[in-house]
Amino acid sequence: MAAVTTDTGEIRYLNPPMLEVTNVKYCRFKKMRWNYIDYKDPDYLLRFVNDQGKLLPRRLSGNSVKFQRRVAQAVKRARHLALMPFVADGLK
Repeated sequence: MAAVTTDTGEIRYLNPPMLEVTNVKYCRFKKMRWNYIDYKDPDYLLRFVNDQGKLLPRRLSGNSVKFQRRVAQAVKRARHLALMPFVADGLK
């Protein structure tokens, strides 16, 4: 990064310094202190499924490993009991 010194002695950068701004992802289940994910609530489980019916990955949903496994198990149970479809076009 190139810097220029002015007559008054202050340093001005030609390009602004890059600041690392990251969106902090958090596990909503840990934050709300949930212990159990209810498979009988398909409306809530639809948040973790895309429009084709596929389960969203952790990097998109922000879940921790433990709760991502529990969400996957709850979605599988809801599908098995026909509360949620296995495959859908335009689910949402």
